[in-house]
Parts: sequence; structure tokens; C-alpha cells
Amino acid sequence: MQNWTNHSNCPFNCSTEDNATYGRNDIPVNLFPIPILTGITVTCAFLFLVGVTGNLMTILVVTKYKDMRTTTNLYLSSMALSDLLIFLCMPLDLYRVWRYRPWNFGDLLCKLFQFVSESCTYSTILNITALSVERYFAICFPLRAKVVVTKGRVRGVILVLWIVALFSAGPIFVLVGVEHESGTDSWETNECKATEYAIRSGLLTIMVWVSSIFFFLPVFCLTVLYSLIGRKLWKRKKETIGPNISSRDKNNKQTVKMLAVVVFAFVLCWLPFHVGRYLISKSSEAGSPLMSLISEYCNLVSFVLFYLSAAINPILYNIMSKKYRIAACKLFGVKQAPRRTASTIKSESSPGWNESSVSM
Repeated sequence: MQNWTNHSNCPFNCSTEDNATYGRNDIPVNLFPIPILTGITVTCAFLFLVGVTGNLMTILVVTKYKDMRTTTNLYLSSMALSDLLIFLCMPLDLYRVWRYRPWNFGDLLCKLFQFVSESCTYSTILNITALSVERYFAICFPLRAKVVVTKGRVRGVILVLWIVALFSAGPIFVLVGVEHESGTDSWETNECKATEYAIRSGLLTIMVWVSSIFFFLPVFCLTVLYSLIGRKLWKRKKETIGPNISSRDKNNKQTVKMLAVVVFAFVLCWLPFHVGRYLISKSSEAGSPLMSLISEYCNLVSFVLFYLSAAINPILYNIMSKKYRIAACKLFGVKQAPRRTASTIKSESSPGWNESSVSM
């Protein structure tokens, strides 16, 4: 997780005066008690196992089975790729939590793993926003969406989103680096953190704002889009009452429920992350021990939620999508004979269902 943290402050009962000698004489191994670190590590190991397995399964299901290659699932597989790359950065993140200094893996690896994590974070947010726009058109303008929203165009959009994400994360190579305390042995006090130049020049603050825009603007867009979708479905429900309600409208209603769960999980997991990043930037500027302590523990909570957000999507698909469960069982060679009614077969064979439903 891209913390950009300046860990030079001692968070445990250390005065500002003592902090100057703390790094020179008694090099701290970590910033948190061992029981807390152990619990965090066990939790992250579980999330790593679930997240890597689930996201890899999502990619395999979409790529292996032709009937699963809908426009919606193309976005979901792109998000799964982002989450997979995020989990590849977890070992280095855990190392920094256990032993934030010394960092002796080199300046390039310090910059690179945080760049990968940052760019994948942006890619996930952009993909979920683009997916929401696609769902809006598919539900509110199904005939127009059938012509405009094609698999080829969606693949092009996904490519553009990745380029934007990589470009937006580019400043990380200037923002972070390996630095050590002046007058000390660099092999003992090296840290992978936000550089002094980034703090003094205001680049750290700018990147915090950029990161916040990448979160709050999509959340605003998601809120508006899903409100419009809900309004559309409500009007259809009032116009067609009782048995006249089409199976597609019933499926769209289930779609909105799924969207509500996904958006709620998205906001719940990412909001503490951005609050923690803001506190970190302020503690770096203010040099307050109390602010540093608060920001570090807030950062620890957001650390776990960050990886939870990368692991939770396949779980939601499995819980709420019968089609996904059937494909996953087929992938692992587990035979399943689902009961299917005539209306279910008709709705699943409908183009509107295949392209607009979040049930994969």
C-alpha cells in the first residue's frame, strides 16, 4: 500500500528532543506492538490467499468461457488484474510494517512497488466508474447501448483507463525514495518514504489532492448514476404492475441491489485510506508527535481495508451471481445441476441480460 509515510517520528512516548537521538542510538525495528503486528500479518495472509485465488479465478472464468465474455465482465476482469498486482506488492508492505528501517532493497524497488500499487489503485477506481456508466446506459437506454457498447470499444476504453492510471501515478518516482538521517550510517537508517523534497516543495500535498480526486469524484459519479438507475427502475415499476413486470426489469432490480453492495464496500474500504493519507501528509508538515501517532494507527486500519477491497469483489460475485458460481464450479471440474425455469433461460439468453446484468 502506497503510504508515502515519513516514519522519522517516534510514536511511543518519545519527546521531540529524544527523537533526534532515537534513530542514531537505538534503531527502532517497528512502530507497533508485536501482538498488533502479528494480528495484521495473519489477517493480510488470509486476504492474500483469498484475494489472489478469487481474482485469478475471475480472470480465468472470463477468458476461458466464451459466454462469460460480456462487456460487464471485461471490466470486472480488468479490476481483478489490478487487484492481483496490488497483492503482489503486499510482501514489501508487510516488511515495512514490521521493519520500516533499514530499507536496503534499493531506491528503484522502493519507487517501483509503490508506483505499481498506486497505478493499480487508480485503475480499479477508473474501471468501476466506467463500468457504472456502462450499466447506466444498458439499463436506462438498452437499445442505444446495444449499438454503442460493444466488446471492442470496451477493450479500447479499458486500455485508455490503464494508460491514464499509469500516467497519473508517474509522479511517484519523484515523490518517494530511499533516504537516511544525516550523520548516520545509511545501511542502518535507510527508509523508503516521501522525500524531503516532496514535502518541502508541496508535491506531497498535491499528490494527496490528486489521490483524493480519484476517490471522491468517482464516488460522486457513482451516486448520481445509481440514483438515475434507481429512478428509472422505479418509474418502470409504477408503469407495469404485477405479472406485467418483465423478467428483465426484475433482473435490473437485482442489479441495483448488487451495485449498492459493491459501492458500499468500495466506500467503506477506501474512505479510511484517504483519511489516513491526509493525516500522514499533515503530520509530515507539522512534525507533531500526537498527529504522527494518530496517523500511524489510522494508516494501519486503512492498510487492512486496502487489501480487503482488493479481495472482496470475487466474494461478492460468488455470493450474488449464480452464473459466476456455475462457471467457477465448471472451472474446477465440480459438476453442478442448477434448476432452471423457462423464464430464467429466456432472461439469460436475452442480449439485454447478458450485457447489462452484474450477475456475470
